[in-house]
Amino acid sequence: MKVAVGPDPSLAYRPELDAETAKDKGGFRNYTSGPLLDRVFTTYKLMHTQQTVDFVRKKHAQFGSFSYKRMTVMEAVDMLDGLVDESDPDVDFPNSFHAFQTAEGIRKAHPDKDWFHLVGLLHDLGKVLALAGEPQWAVVGDTFPVGCRPQASVVFRDTTFQDNPDLQDPRYSTELGMYQPHCGLENVLMSWGHDEYMYQVMKFNKFSLPPEAFYMIRFHSFYPWHTGGDYRQLCSEQDLAMLPWVQEFNKFDLYTKCPDLPDVDKLRPYYQGLIDKYCPGVLSW
Repeated sequence: MKVAVGPDPSLAYRPELDAETAKDKGGFRNYTSGPLLDRVFTTYKLMHTQQTVDFVRKKHAQFGSFSYKRMTVMEAVDMLDGLVDESDPDVDFPNSFHAFQTAEGIRKAHPDKDWFHLVGLLHDLGKVLALAGEPQWAVVGDTFPVGCRPQASVVFRDTTFQDNPDLQDPRYSTELGMYQPHCGLENVLMSWGHDEYMYQVMKFNKFSLPPEAFYMIRFHSFYPWHTGGDYRQLCSEQDLAMLPWVQEFNKFDLYTKCPDLPDVDKLRPYYQGLIDKYCPGVLSW
């Protein structure tokens, strides 16, 4: 059964990209008007209303037992094909192809870093949350810290947070909110979505990947940090040292979507070898 999940707002709507940059990157879509923008706005309105400290803690409790499913990484990759872009249901473009495209883009640019290739394959696997019945606003889109006031580069910040109860709570409505200065992002509660879920899956199943990989997975949708330059007041020196790696990954996530579909059957043995090296066997999701 296919589950409709709309265009990932993180990829569909990037207001900070100017037309020239988009053109240089192969005509990457930068929607500024029309029906897609309305749909994206609605997703963010729901997200920015519902994603609270209490909501995120409940999601950690709900999924933190990792009892949703037992499956291998490659089975999760195949599961992604059960997600269909509801904005364009006539295009049969399997979601797993983006995973392989991203991985192959990284492999070409960084042939010596096999762990980085695997991150390309893994990065969106948390979207299986949609198949577990989670709403789109709790799966995709840009992420942000809950428990403090949203900063300037959070998308649609000025028009979507007015109904979020945390912003009426003095504990959570200042620039630092419930955090200490430079506490480190590992101590920050991020909005719930596929990034955070996959990061937690990797930790629980003890993936033997380097710290850079965990940062890339957990923060690839944290655009206000890696692209907007915000939330520096929460960052440790370790976070700032890892930031260039997240930015390097982001190049491939955004710009490897192209009409040349990878020959997935030819690529599978190489990536299965990486899975066997870094995250083998049947995992708890």
